[in-house]
Amino acid sequence: MKIVLQRVKRASVTVGGEEVSSIGPGLLLLVGVANGDAEDEANWLAKKVSGLRVMADDEGKMNRGVIEAEGEVLAVSQFTLLGDARKGRRPSFVEAAPPEAAQPLFDHFCEKLRESGVKSVKTGRFAAMMDVALVNDGPVTVLLER
Repeated sequence: MKIVLQRVKRASVTVGGEEVSSIGPGLLLLVGVANGDAEDEANWLAKKVSGLRVMADDEGKMNRGVIEAEGEVLAVSQFTLLGDARKGRRPSFVEAAPPEAAQPLFDHFCEKLRESGVKSVKTGRFAAMMDVALVNDGPVTVLLER
């Protein structure tokens, strides 16, 4: 699994002109599930995301996790994170898990975030063409992989 984590002031997902999810201050997660990923990877990443100290404290320093900061999470499934563009001009996505394997693991990851105490975990729409809007805070962007 790969995650691009961005600290945001706000973020939203729109599908076909309809807003399906939005959050205020918190984290936008772009989540890619690879072939062979299992619940162990999802559990580890959920624990990492929920505890990662990337949220600002009262002095503006990155000393709080999303739970302590009472931030929200918007998780968006994005198989293109597994794209391999080392050869040619078109990325290969053979490393990305097929939807029937990726969706249950993505859902499991989101449930583990909820269980960890994150105030609100929202998602985009799996396998849909989504417009993702965000106001990056910082900017703070971290790549997580397991």
